[in-house]
Amino acid sequence: MSTVAVYSLKGGVGKSTVAVNLAYRAATASTRRTLLWDIDAQGAAGFLLNQDKAGRDAHKIFSRDADARHLTVSTGYARLSLLAADNSLRQLDVQLIEAEARKRLRKVLRALQDDYDRIILDCPPGLTETSEQIFRAVELIVVPIPPSPLAIGAYHDVAAHLARRQRHEGPEILPVLSMVDMRRKLHREALEAHPDWHWIPQASVVERMAVERAPLATFAPRCAATQAFAGLWTDIEQRLQAIEARSS
Repeated sequence: MSTVAVYSLKGGVGKSTVAVNLAYRAATASTRRTLLWDIDAQGAAGFLLNQDKAGRDAHKIFSRDADARHLTVSTGYARLSLLAADNSLRQLDVQLIEAEARKRLRKVLRALQDDYDRIILDCPPGLTETSEQIFRAVELIVVPIPPSPLAIGAYHDVAAHLARRQRHEGPEILPVLSMVDMRRKLHREALEAHPDWHWIPQASVVERMAVERAPLATFAPRCAATQAFAGLWTDIEQRLQAIEARSS
């Protein structure tokens, strides 16, 4: 099993859109048993997969001796399951600190390793106890970045933070320019400055995910954004296979 965190220092950067589409690609293109774990209290990933039933149970995943498998649900797509978020996760940092459970998230992932080949985490924004646990537990961190100097600077701050805190080989970090509008000079300049970064175009069809409540490829398989997500996942899958080969 390999784990991928989709993380950003701030919200509103297309993080959940990226997480949902990558999880769908993992389950379909790579035919991996895939779990999308939404840890963001807003529950956007569940909404986009039409699985947003109100509840107060998500925090129980982090309770001692809890079995996360009992809270997973089918998404209706082959090989793709969901651990949904709800408002109970708003106090997750407090819960983890008060319980002195600095390795709780890693323990949950290990308990799921026999059931899934790939786990995609839709992470809450910010540098918190939850994000620190995520950084320690995953193999790869995907960071969606709006094409602006401020957002790119924030990404480099996160990358530097990860480099400082790692006492041994830590997770790989993969920046992805998100919501790119080629009509805007600033966005074109960001692409020119980072030609080796993946990028996702800004498009109304991507925003339509919130209406269709489905992965982009299911209703717009030929659009440029769908192809961009396909290329991004292909790169991620190759990286995960290389990581698995090194650790075997």
